[in-house]
Amino acid sequence: MCLNFESPEPLHVQLKLSLKESIFKNEYKKKIPSERELMKHYSVSRTTVRLAVSALVNEGILQKSHGKGAFIANSSVQDWLGSFRGFTETVKDTGMKPGSELLYSGKIEVSNSISLKLQTEEIYLIERLRFADDIPIAIEKNYYPINIGKQLEQYNLDTIILYDILEQELGINLWKADQKITSDVPLEKDAKLLDVHPASSVLISERVIYTPEEKPIEFLKSIFRPDMYSFNVQLMRGKQ
Repeated sequence: MCLNFESPEPLHVQLKLSLKESIFKNEYKKKIPSERELMKHYSVSRTTVRLAVSALVNEGILQKSHGKGAFIANSSVQDWLGSFRGFTETVKDTGMKPGSELLYSGKIEVSNSISLKLQTEEIYLIERLRFADDIPIAIEKNYYPINIGKQLEQYNLDTIILYDILEQELGINLWKADQKITSDVPLEKDAKLLDVHPASSVLISERVIYTPEEKPIEFLKSIFRPDMYSFNVQLMRGKQ
């Protein structure tokens, strides 16, 4: 769709409609072209592009990620409840590319509630920022008994799939998990990492994984962007 420079309709409105049409026709798979590309293609100013994109963000069609561009909002990660899987596997199943950035690893002092969950006072934390198609999706905080954490730190924590290492390298049988999902307002530093407004809500998942001997192996606290991550469950109506 070309813009009509003689029309009384503002150029940014025309551009918004053109981009919306392209998005609905699936001409863009994950994200729209960059500001520079749109300026060149439509022969418009940066201000016109930004007004059009901002309007689509306000309509919930696009989602901006600082420094990475504007992504189509329905490109979200779908997590099905009923079996516990790692973030990497979940993102790949959605057709997106997983990634991570190590924020912290080491022994830490924790609250009594985490010590009780893992039945130990010596705790090792692995905290990572997780991505899907280069969009920050979640902050994962994996808490382990100190002996397990010390073994995991021998690997590249930026790239490893923790559950694969636990099962295949450390010989730990991950059997079952208890999980709770809530929502809350993010801490300022977490909002910045996830590129969300500090006053917005985030999804919080807390999960404890056990061995067949009922020994707790991991406490995982994940903070998700609700616009880019959803939990799904399939229900069946039992017959009386």
